[in-house]
Amino acid sequence: MFVAEDLQTVRERSRIEDVVGAVITLRPGGGGSLVGLCPFHDEKTPSFRVTPARGFYYCFGCGEGGDVIRFVERNQNVSFVEAVEYLAGRIGVQLRYTDDSGPRAEPGLRMKVLEANRLAAEFFEQQLRGPQAVAGRQFLDSRGFDQASAEHFGIGYAPKDGRALGEFLRKNKVEDDTMVKAGLVRENGGWDFFQGRLLWPIRDAGRSTLGFGARRLFDDDRLPAKYVNTPETVVYKKSTVLYGLDLARANIAKKNQAVVVEGYTDVMAAHLAGVDTAVASCGTAFGEEHARMLQRLVGSTDVRNGEVVFTFDGDAAGQAAALKVFKLESSFTTQTYVAVEPSGLDPCDLRIQQGDAALRELVGRRQPLYRFVMANVIAGFDLDRPDGRLQALRAAAPLLSSIRDASLVDGYLRDLAQMLGMDVNEVRREAGAQRRRATRRPEPAATAPDAPALIEVSRLPVPNPRDPRLEPERGTLRLMLRAPEMFAADWNGITAAHFTHPAYRAVFELLGAGDRTAPDWPHSLLGPDVDQVVERLIAELSVEDILREPTLAYAAEHTNQLRLLALSRQIDQVKSKLQRTNPVDEKAAYGKMFQELVALEAARKDLRAAIV
Repeated sequence: MFVAEDLQTVRERSRIEDVVGAVITLRPGGGGSLVGLCPFHDEKTPSFRVTPARGFYYCFGCGEGGDVIRFVERNQNVSFVEAVEYLAGRIGVQLRYTDDSGPRAEPGLRMKVLEANRLAAEFFEQQLRGPQAVAGRQFLDSRGFDQASAEHFGIGYAPKDGRALGEFLRKNKVEDDTMVKAGLVRENGGWDFFQGRLLWPIRDAGRSTLGFGARRLFDDDRLPAKYVNTPETVVYKKSTVLYGLDLARANIAKKNQAVVVEGYTDVMAAHLAGVDTAVASCGTAFGEEHARMLQRLVGSTDVRNGEVVFTFDGDAAGQAAALKVFKLESSFTTQTYVAVEPSGLDPCDLRIQQGDAALRELVGRRQPLYRFVMANVIAGFDLDRPDGRLQALRAAAPLLSSIRDASLVDGYLRDLAQMLGMDVNEVRREAGAQRRRATRRPEPAATAPDAPALIEVSRLPVPNPRDPRLEPERGTLRLMLRAPEMFAADWNGITAAHFTHPAYRAVFELLGAGDRTAPDWPHSLLGPDVDQVVERLIAELSVEDILREPTLAYAAEHTNQLRLLALSRQIDQVKSKLQRTNPVDEKAAYGKMFQELVALEAARKDLRAAIV
C-alpha cells in the first residue's frame, strides 16, 4: 500500500470536479455543489451531485457514491491501487509504497505510456486511409464494415516498413524508452512491434488506449499468428482488459446485461447490429478477472436482475469453451446465459449472411448456462440404457446444487428429467442425495486473507434514507462525519450497540477506528477493503445537508436521542421478561428484574429532562 501522506496528497490535489467533469457535463446546482447526468445509470433528470468542498460525489438515483478515487475505480473499471496510481500520474505525485515490493512502475510511466498509445492510435488511423493500407480496407469490406464503421471503432493500419511509427513518435517527443515500455517498438533494433497489420485499439472504460490487437494481412508476415496483441505493459494486461468496453460500459450499466463474444470483428458486428453491450477478451480466454469486471459493470447483486450472455459455436470447441466458463459461474451474482448459433456461424459471419436482425435474435434466443452445460454432460452417455440414464443423472445432478436462485431449481429439475427421459421425482431424489453428500464433504481451505475477492458484493442491507425510525441514527452519523470536533473523545458515550441498522452500525465502527483529527477526514476512512455499502453511505451522508450550524449542544441532542432510544429498547426487553416470569415461583429473579426496570425508567426520565 501507499504512504499515508502520499495518499492524502493525491486526494487533496485531485480535484473531484475536474476528474468527474472530464467524463460528464457538470453545472452549478446550488449550495456549492455541481450536478449532472449520472455516468453509471440511464437518466434524463440530473440526480448526480458533486460537492467539491467535501471531495465527494453521490447519485440520488442509483446510490453510487464515493470520493475521487472511487470515481476513477468505477469509471475506468480499475482497482483501488490502480486508481491511486492513475491520479498520482495525472497530478505528478511520486508515490511511496509501504511494502517491500516497491513501486510497480517508475513515476509517471503510466501517463507516458497512455500518451504514446494515444499518439500511436491516431497514427494508425491516419495510415488506414493511405495507399499502403488497401489490403486492410479490403479485409474490412469483406467483413461488412465500411469507412464509417472503421472510424467509429478507431481501426488503424501499421505500415510494412517497420520504422514509421517510431519516427512519428519521436517527432512528437516520445522517448525511445517509453516506446519500448509501451510495447510499440522492439527493444533490439528499434523496429515497430506491429508491421503490415490491421489494428484495433483496446481501450478502457475511460477511452484511454491501453494496447492494440493486430490481424495478419500478408503471407510474408514474419509473425505466423493470425492475431497478435500488445505485450504486457504497465497499462495493458490481457487478463484484465476487454475489447469494446469503452463503447459498451454505459450500455451494460443501463441494461444490466453484458454479451461476451470471441473476437474483435464479432464485437463490431454486434454493436452495429444493435447489441451494444458486446465485449470480447483480448488474446486470452475469458477468465476470473474478466468475470469480476463484468459483474462490477452489470452491478446487480440479485440473481434475478442482470445477465451475462456468452456466445459460442455449436461445435466441440464451443462446448469446451462453455464448460470453461461454467467453472467461473460462481464469480457472478447475476444469471449467466449461452447464445449458440446452430449453423456454426460466428456473430460477424451471421450478420454478413443473414443481417442485423439475425444477430439480435441470436442473443434473444439465449438459454441458461446450466441447461447448456447439462445437455453437454449427458450427451456422453447412452440414454437408451437404464444404467446409462442413471450415470448421466449422477453426472448432471451436481450442477443443480450450484444454482443460486432457488426458485429456478425446480424448473431445471424438470428440464433434466425431460432430457433424460426419467421421472421428475426420481431426478429430484438423486439431486437431493447429491446435495447431502456435498454437505458432508470437507470444506476447501479458506482463501488467504490477502487474496482479492472476485466480485465486489456487499452483504450489508442498504438502509432506506427516508425511514423516520432510522433518522436519529442517520442524523448522528451525518453530524459525526461533517463535524467530528463537536463530539467528545468517546463520541459522547455512543457505541455500536446504539445503532440498530447493520449498515449504520458498520459506518460507526469505521468512524471509531479512524482518526477524526486527520486533515483529510473523512476521506482517510476509505480504502480498498471498505465495504461498498459503507463507502457509499459515507459519501451520501457527507454531501447531505444538515439542519443547522453544528455546535456541541446540537451534537449532544443527537447522541442523547440515540441513548434514549436504546434505553427504551432495554426497558421493553425487561418488561417482556417480567411478563414471562412467575413472581411467586421465581421471586428472586423477578425482584432483580423489577429493580433493573425501575433504574432504567429513572435513567430515561433524567435523559428526557436533559434533552428538554
